[in-house]
Amino acid sequence: MSSDFDEGIEEIKASTIGDVQEAEKVIDKWLRYIGEMENPEGHAKITGPCGDAVEMFLRIQDNKVTGARFLTDGCLTTIAAGSMACDLAIGRDIKGAFKISQELISENLGGLPEDSVHCALLASNTLREALTDHLTSKGQRWRSIYKKP
Repeated sequence: MSSDFDEGIEEIKASTIGDVQEAEKVIDKWLRYIGEMENPEGHAKITGPCGDAVEMFLRIQDNKVTGARFLTDGCLTTIAAGSMACDLAIGRDIKGAFKISQELISENLGGLPEDSVHCALLASNTLREALTDHLTSKGQRWRSIYKKP
């Protein structure tokens, strides 16, 4: 009986350690984009209707997003959406980054509860505003780059 109990305990330990390691990977992925960026080429801050704010910083070289970071005072869903917006933007050209929508962010997060979809909208709107800031600083018009998908 003691042997079965000990085996059960060892299985629980192994499972828990695996779960913790997986959770650490997920947390690391979503927290890697949090923070300010010195001298960004694009910057925006938007406060959503729920009161959460997202501030986004972009590094853009040769018309391509090469870095993205964000800050928020929002909930966990806002953090996940901001992180996903950054993750999706990096490596895309400006036109491609403008196409990152609320739906694309939500889809890449595996879906969001109905009362949290506005978090993805806030992230996508802040990203687009940061891209617009970059284009404006370069004397370009965003309408010439972005056409709604």
